[in-house]
Amino acid sequence: MTNTVLLAEDDRAIRQALERALTLEGYRVTAVPDGIEALAAIHRERPDVVVLDVMMPGVDGLQVCRVLRAEGDRTPILMLTARVETADRIEGLDAGADDYVAKPFEVEEVFARLRALLRRAAPAEPPAPEDAAIDGVLEVADLHLDSSARRVWRGGTELELTRTEFDLLELLARNAGIVLDHTTIYARIWGYDFGPGSKNLAVYIGYLRRKVDPEGRTPLIHTVRGVGYTLREE
Repeated sequence: MTNTVLLAEDDRAIRQALERALTLEGYRVTAVPDGIEALAAIHRERPDVVVLDVMMPGVDGLQVCRVLRAEGDRTPILMLTARVETADRIEGLDAGADDYVAKPFEVEEVFARLRALLRRAAPAEPPAPEDAAIDGVLEVADLHLDSSARRVWRGGTELELTRTEFDLLELLARNAGIVLDHTTIYARIWGYDFGPGSKNLAVYIGYLRRKVDPEGRTPLIHTVRGVGYTLREE
């Protein structure tokens, strides 16, 4: 089945080039120049994935993202941004984006991230009987994660996580006490290793910590310097 992409980018050259590349890759693309047209197009026909430029005139990509999430629309969103500071990335994640690509970008990286988002958004196959226990509630200290309902609580308080944040926390919880290296996490969550220079994982871990390990709580997410991350109660 052909996947559909809504592409919103105000730079005509980038929009047309990316539209051609996505079409040649096999996607059915609707390309628009601003956030207002993006919302109208999404409301007419919901795409499989949305690609949003952050800085657009009028309604920008962050505002589009916030509107969709407020409406309960969980369509995967990939942000395109020239703003690469950590605070800017966090703002995009907080708006509800699932991933981002910094400009200038290689089109192959965009393809890889879209494939990963679409894989995670695909309906899961029913578990085999012997796997039923795996699909229940995971508990680490006072953290409770319901993988089937995609809900998380810490000390009785429910946490609001983005799709990628939940996937990352679930991976850590299923491997509680085990140190997962960067390569393993990239492969399992994004389906692509972005290399040692990427800050993508560190940004998500930092943002996840703000929600899972707020001040006053015993930290559960731990960094093993030079190796990776683990979820455990100390």
